[in-house]
Amino acid sequence: SIQDKNALHLYSVNGKYLGSETLKEEVSDLCVTGEHIVMGSLQGFLSIRDLYSLSLSISPLAMRLPIHCISVTKEYSHILVGLEDGKLIIVGVGKPAEV
Repeated sequence: SIQDKNALHLYSVNGKYLGSETLKEEVSDLCVTGEHIVMGSLQGFLSIRDLYSLSLSISPLAMRLPIHCISVTKEYSHILVGLEDGKLIIVGVGKPAEV
């Protein structure tokens, strides 16, 4: 965070700069899974971004409370979201029929 601006920067394994994306929220936790970045913010939004383009894969989901931690199950079937008030929210991943 520099001068009230937040950004996500992408580098290769060798340290080559690949790109960046300006963020509206302040990231509190993130998790890289497969080809996606799952991020939680202090403003209470859960975002899923493409790892290579950094663009949003879906619209951010509002959790209404600051997100403190994020985890994704081994099968990539659910996202576990820990909120400020101690609640654990479980979000199913995939099409509604699959969840």
